[in-house]
Amino acid sequence: QVQLVESGGGLVQAGGSLRLSCAASERTFNRYDMAWFRQAPGEDREFVASISWLGGEGDYAKSAEGRFTISRDNVKNILYLEMRTLKPEDTAVYYCAARTPYSLSRNSGDYDYWGQGTQVTVSS
Repeated sequence: QVQLVESGGGLVQAGGSLRLSCAASERTFNRYDMAWFRQAPGEDREFVASISWLGGEGDYAKSAEGRFTISRDNVKNILYLEMRTLKPEDTAVYYCAARTPYSLSRNSGDYDYWGQGTQVTVSS
């Protein structure tokens, strides 16, 4: 069972940048497809981006395309989310998630393991 710990959240002004990290406990990290989701107060958890166990360009929600970049380091067992040009509507708790590789999924129910989340707040 893989354990995931997010970090890197915080308070940033609109237009700013943040890089989130998700550290995995297992050396088998490179066997999981990974994703970032977010949840704003009163809202459902929504997909942000995902990346194959092999790496590559990733899959992005429309709200993240062109501003966010998902990447992974399979040596350090870390997943990243680089966020640029942040907007107040990006304010949410951001979660990383892992699933056994099959095909990239945007459905939170397909992911087996979750971190505890990290808060991102973007002020206007």
